[in-house]
Amino acid sequence: MDPIIDLDFIDNRTPEQATAAASCDTKVTAETNTGKSRKLYIESYGCQMNFSDSEIVSSIMFEQGFDTTAHIEQADVVFLNTCSIREKAETTVRNRLGQINYFKKKKPEMVIGILGCMAERLKKSLLEEEKIVDLVVGPDAYRDLPNLISEVDGGQKAVNVLLSREETYADINPIRLNSNGVSAFISIMRGCDNMCSFCVVPFTRGRERSRDAHSIVREAEALVAQGYKEVTLLGQNVDSYKWASEDGTESVNFAQLLEMVAKLSPNMRVRFSTSHPKDITDEVLYTMKKYDNICKYIHLPAQSGNSRVLELMNRTYDRAWYLNRVDAIRAILGEDCGISSDMIAGFCSETEEEHQDTLSLMDYVQYDYSYMFFYSERPGTLAARKLEDDVPLEVKKRRLAEIIEKQRECSLNRNKRDVGRMHRVLVEGFSKKSDQQLSGRNDQNKVVIFDKKHYKKGDYVNVFVNDCSVGTLFGEAVD
Repeated sequence: MDPIIDLDFIDNRTPEQATAAASCDTKVTAETNTGKSRKLYIESYGCQMNFSDSEIVSSIMFEQGFDTTAHIEQADVVFLNTCSIREKAETTVRNRLGQINYFKKKKPEMVIGILGCMAERLKKSLLEEEKIVDLVVGPDAYRDLPNLISEVDGGQKAVNVLLSREETYADINPIRLNSNGVSAFISIMRGCDNMCSFCVVPFTRGRERSRDAHSIVREAEALVAQGYKEVTLLGQNVDSYKWASEDGTESVNFAQLLEMVAKLSPNMRVRFSTSHPKDITDEVLYTMKKYDNICKYIHLPAQSGNSRVLELMNRTYDRAWYLNRVDAIRAILGEDCGISSDMIAGFCSETEEEHQDTLSLMDYVQYDYSYMFFYSERPGTLAARKLEDDVPLEVKKRRLAEIIEKQRECSLNRNKRDVGRMHRVLVEGFSKKSDQQLSGRNDQNKVVIFDKKHYKKGDYVNVFVNDCSVGTLFGEAVD
């Protein structure tokens, strides 16, 4: 999965600051005080899939007598749910372990665990390199946490990083962490089969497998019943979702699953992430068009605008194919459909002309926003084994700065189109700057700020947009 960040986060930052922020997005557990005997603290790094996994972990641990806490000093068990997709994320976690050592010294019985992709990638070496770590658990082994905790309580170190071809955690009811009570995430599949040459995900999360469609619908129904107004369906590559019943009488693809969830309630917005350009179909686009509550926004990572570089990345599509998919989105869903992307600057052997192809792709598509990074080699990937990381760091940084500047231009152009229009906004809470203003998102996933009046979190509000910045729309609620 891709880091969650939007351009209002980038507005006042240098390219280097923006990149650093994007690569280590972090969430901390909220308080659940139900009278359990022990306290669990989780910091989650990286992508929305990790945040979703932390909700599964919290549910498993709740059954074992753990409430969650937002205060590390109160915790009996501390988990860092880690990301390995970029070096920055791993460095952040190692630095954080050094800080946590302060709390461990004051409370020696505190259990420290590394979960997620970094645990899977580094395995037992983490126990050797980071002396305060007591257990290391990969993304497919969370059901084993109670046994592993017991081993640690008995004075042993514990590791389980076995990957599974079946595990989807379909039967586990996630505990919604840091929920605003409005939006929630449902994991519909795990793993990835794409083998992009720059990416560690297939090695840290295993082979792709899709979750039982009916369990997904049940989870979405429960969210509707609890008053949630928006659900995001999560997967490394949602467009390749395909589930079949054991008796072979049923099969469900992503377009059909999207429809099943959309039909639950017209007041439940449906989003999804992430789409892969090689797999997104016209059937999905027509399903989006059919239902007003399926948001008209698609995250469609390009990574590069040059066909040779895309081939080296093993993306399995070229520039022409990508443009065909963008043209289909515009033809079926219209010019207002939001499109965002991922871009990597300075991939192995990328020339200046090929970098210009990325900029020209951005000009053509006019992305609403993007997640932008310079290439950093990840150990164990195809690129690390077979390609030379030969673009100088200063060149990577300069190209990234140009990509970010191009995206700011595109984002401002797209936001200007929204000025003078009415937008249906789902209120998520107060704005960051004032409790007299509310913040929410429109159909295209853009942040909209407006005076609160009598409105509250969870309301749908019609907002007339009268101004914008690179990353935010500003307007006035209309009764």
